[in-house]
Amino acid sequence: MTLDGRPAAVRRPNWWGELLLGLALFGVYLLVETFPLPGRGPRAHANGEALLAFERWLHLDFELPVNRWLAGQGWIRVFANYEYAITYIASAIILLIWVHARHPVHYRPVRNSFVWLNLFALACFWFFPVAPPRMLEGAGFVDTVRLGHTFLSWGSPALQGANQLAAMPSLHVGWALWVSVVLARIRGGWAVQSVSAVHVLITFGVIIATGNHYWIDAAAAVVVIGLATRIARLARPVERVPASDTFFLHVETPGYPQHVGGLIMLDTSKNPSGPTKDWVRSALEAKLPAMPRYAQRLSPYSRWWRQYWVPHPDIDWDWHVPDFDLTRPDGTPGGMGELHKLVARFQSEPLPRDRPLWRFAVVRGVEENTAAVISLVHHAVADGIGTISLMLELFDSPSLLEGLNEAKRPNALQKVAAGAVGLAQLATDGRPRAQLPSGDPPDRRYATLQIPLDDVRELARKHRVRVTDLLLGGVAGALRRVAVAPLPESMLTSVTLMAAEPRPGAEGNVTAAVMVDIPLGDMPEAERLARIARATKRLRTGTRVVASRFVQHTLANLLPVFFHAWFARTVYNERFFNGTVSNMPGAAWQVDFGEHPLRTAFAIIPLAPGTPFTVGVLGWHGSFSMSATVDATLVDSVDGFLAEFRAVLAELD
Repeated sequence: MTLDGRPAAVRRPNWWGELLLGLALFGVYLLVETFPLPGRGPRAHANGEALLAFERWLHLDFELPVNRWLAGQGWIRVFANYEYAITYIASAIILLIWVHARHPVHYRPVRNSFVWLNLFALACFWFFPVAPPRMLEGAGFVDTVRLGHTFLSWGSPALQGANQLAAMPSLHVGWALWVSVVLARIRGGWAVQSVSAVHVLITFGVIIATGNHYWIDAAAAVVVIGLATRIARLARPVERVPASDTFFLHVETPGYPQHVGGLIMLDTSKNPSGPTKDWVRSALEAKLPAMPRYAQRLSPYSRWWRQYWVPHPDIDWDWHVPDFDLTRPDGTPGGMGELHKLVARFQSEPLPRDRPLWRFAVVRGVEENTAAVISLVHHAVADGIGTISLMLELFDSPSLLEGLNEAKRPNALQKVAAGAVGLAQLATDGRPRAQLPSGDPPDRRYATLQIPLDDVRELARKHRVRVTDLLLGGVAGALRRVAVAPLPESMLTSVTLMAAEPRPGAEGNVTAAVMVDIPLGDMPEAERLARIARATKRLRTGTRVVASRFVQHTLANLLPVFFHAWFARTVYNERFFNGTVSNMPGAAWQVDFGEHPLRTAFAIIPLAPGTPFTVGVLGWHGSFSMSATVDATLVDSVDGFLAEFRAVLAELD
């Protein structure tokens, strides 16, 4: 579960299933104990004597003097006995519970390595039983555990039937060292590692001093842990990237990165210094258990199978959470123009695939009492609305997806009927009549615009159209006025629509794209808007959305990877549409980032390969928050484009 009680993207295994697995492992132990190989007792004693003789040959048989010393130490002997009986079990159980509760993304490989460790040990107990030193007649060892009648061990009546011919390998050292290895990979701090190392050393001393193991048993435990960890890595079930998310990995090129995000504007009047990089890092670290993709990277690319998510605990925080200060040398703020240039730079830089696919840049010195955060994730991780929801989760805000997940959805028969109609509609949507000017690679320009949301809604009601129609009309009219090259009479625009489907957390892509032919010719803006409203009526039935989702999620999952890659690169470019427009819901409530109120947020949407513009709107807490990314080959001034967009709305008012 996430920290606010919602399902996380990586679900923890049910506790009862894990309990059953533990009982099954104990059942294997009982089988080994119930059906030993013939002559187990004599073979175990012979093997124990052989190990002790080998140690004497090496002149490393130090077990007897240590055992004799402990036998006469009173309370130290009692402590050692109980350490032997309890701590290795307690530490392993506590670790499994902690990883299950706090680090679910790591739980399965950790659990699997523990299972393999014990299976290897049980196989050794069955094939190669070894009597401990205390059971070798004439060797002179004292059984300190039995001498002290230690509770929870064979010194007490409850465990008289325990298998005592299981010295090789030492599970006491094995479990203690396994705990240390897991902690090193997940936690890694010097304090935690120091405590864990002390526990391993004490356990090693105790197994020798109590006469229960040879030092070779501990060495064998190290080998078994290595094998178990390696097999758990190779045999772990992997989380394949769904085809709908892999789509954006296939279409990405160095010139057209496919990451989405948000530009978050913060009010710093209460604390002019703004959010610090360290504070942001701490906030992100606290949320990593609920956002597993932030601690995972992609597996290497293959033409034959889809990539999967790989744990990546060594996060390069300096790269993932950079900070920038736009303050000029004279101490004045850098301004929104400099912030927009920084966003455009981030849009132009692909996210390296050898690390988690996200960045979270802190920007100070934007304007007086204003800071910003640039939040980016790859489109393979989340779509636009998912990105905004992930961002809100960082701020401990309610999720945008809760209402979506409660929406009424069509049944199977309705989906089949709608999908059949939608597929026929998609097949007749056609292609652009001409391509818009674009560079290769594009020279991106990014800018933002805020308009009161109520004003936009009132204008849409006045013309009896939807807000999305008004957005499309404003974009077309503005392009008509500021484009630096001649435009065709119309452009085929990809309009993203939300698909009402539940999903764990905010992960993955559940939006669908449909095409709308937008007039670009010279005409009154009211006429342009009316023609757009007629063109978008066919989108409201939902059939195209169902069909698009079927192609992207169901059909694409059945395609071989190389064919899916060809399909994605073929249909997602300038040959099939001219640009992208998206109208997404945002938070209708006040959101705070620590002690900094969030003024608004703007979408950051990637350019599709070969297309020269994207426009995104978030309806955010009373604001129509609009952002645009344009290629300078089409529009040399994105601020001029947004100014003309506003002029189009004024003309319609």
